[in-house]
Amino acid sequence: MIKTKFLETNAHVHGLMLLTIILAASSFPIGATITNGLPPEIMMFLRFLLAAFLFAPFVFIKYGFKLPSSRSFIYYLLLSIPLVIFFWCMFESLRYTSVLNTGALYTTVPAITAICAYFINREITGKMRFLGLLLGTIGALWIVFRGNFDAFIELDLNYGDLIFISGCLFLGFYNPLVKRFYLGEPMEVMTFWVLLSGSAWLLIVSGKDIIHVDWHNIEHNIYAGILYLSLFSTLITFFLLNYSTVRIGATKVGAYGFLTPVFVIIISIIAGMETFELIIAPGVLLIVGAMFLILKENINTESKSA
Repeated sequence: MIKTKFLETNAHVHGLMLLTIILAASSFPIGATITNGLPPEIMMFLRFLLAAFLFAPFVFIKYGFKLPSSRSFIYYLLLSIPLVIFFWCMFESLRYTSVLNTGALYTTVPAITAICAYFINREITGKMRFLGLLLGTIGALWIVFRGNFDAFIELDLNYGDLIFISGCLFLGFYNPLVKRFYLGEPMEVMTFWVLLSGSAWLLIVSGKDIIHVDWHNIEHNIYAGILYLSLFSTLITFFLLNYSTVRIGATKVGAYGFLTPVFVIIISIIAGMETFELIIAPGVLLIVGAMFLILKENINTESKSA
């Protein structure tokens, strides 16, 4: 009876998070194919602005056009900062490291999120979830270092890896801040203003360079990639992320990031961008095991509270 109630109240949120991770994972191989087409800050500006533009009609028709309060506006500006930094780091890092490495390093975000959630929202990480976070992080490091213990001890990360891990540190703040700053407004409204705020930050950073871009000579696949990232890997994922964070908490939402490298591997192999190496299999198994541990704790926790 308790399990049935859990499924009725939470299954759809966990299903939406699975979809979110698949869309997020697809952004890595797509980002790698277009990262040299434009400077990262200009590409991110177009991505955020286009996502906000596509979302605006839905938000305005459903809720009407209303400027946020000064308090909400400050919150939206603050929320957009870790996203802007992360996505810039992602595109810049893909110039120097592999899709697989970035996908694996992204798995450190749940652990970073759990630490940030404790200090910002006082969310306590249970024993089983802590074990899952630990196993998932070890799995990610195994993939990055290809099981080379000496490279791990020496922290032999390349330049692109260092850039991306810096972005992951900032992204760890996002989910806890969403829960801290949420004022009860519709998720669609929050998503729109965060995207627009991110566009404003990126315009400030890239404005002086945009006028020098030869837009006519940009290949069509670059525009197509930006459109995909704006619609699926930005707009839809942001909305689903915000929606899920408010309902199941930042740490649980962040835990789904463990599945990112698994889907990155699958998508990259299908696209012919990566080949599966047997040496990374233990890392993948650790990540999948970590996910099951965290999900098991989620079910037990929700069942007790029911």
